[in-house]
Amino acid sequence: MSRLHSENHLVSRIGWLRAAVLGANDGIVSTASLLVGVAAASASPAGILLTGVAGLVAGAMSMAAGEYVSVSSQSDTETADLAREAQEIADKPDAEHSELAGIYVRRGLDHNLALEVARQLMANDALGAHAHDELGLTPGTAARPIQAALTSAATFSIGAALPLLMAVIAPTPMIVPSVVASSLAFLAILGALAARAGGAIGATFGAIG
Repeated sequence: MSRLHSENHLVSRIGWLRAAVLGANDGIVSTASLLVGVAAASASPAGILLTGVAGLVAGAMSMAAGEYVSVSSQSDTETADLAREAQEIADKPDAEHSELAGIYVRRGLDHNLALEVARQLMANDALGAHAHDELGLTPGTAARPIQAALTSAATFSIGAALPLLMAVIAPTPMIVPSVVASSLAFLAILGALAARAGGAIGATFGAIG
């Protein structure tokens, strides 16, 4: 009896994972630095809290806007490359067929088999075949500006909330050391989680490459 083999590769998460790690890291570092600076200036607990909340909101908005613009540029580049590739397929189908077959030959296929594979793939979805094998574009790694912006804003807010929480619960004389120590611990945890996720994604790329 045959069994269906279901796989859940992490590569499909690479777009938002990068934004999540950067957002959380910036949230911790920037908010902790802001809180330490204000607390060192002998501000009141209310002033420290207000400063931290303002930094959280402003930072989340800034991260979202920056990530959206950055990933939108990547998306525009991908769209332009796909449009150019589609035009080349329409104008020079034989040359594009040979180019695709050459890619498969370099991957180890026999020349005649590579020609047949390229022919069948182009007959089914020529642009999709060239996007994947020539340009390296796949649905799982495509640029998604809105997803990146929302992820960055959310994780920045979470990262910023951690040192802010420590500033709220720590006694006033201990705010600076508490925020510094806890932020270093949070960064270490984030780094370990990011390294683990990055290693899994790297292994996935190695398996499919």
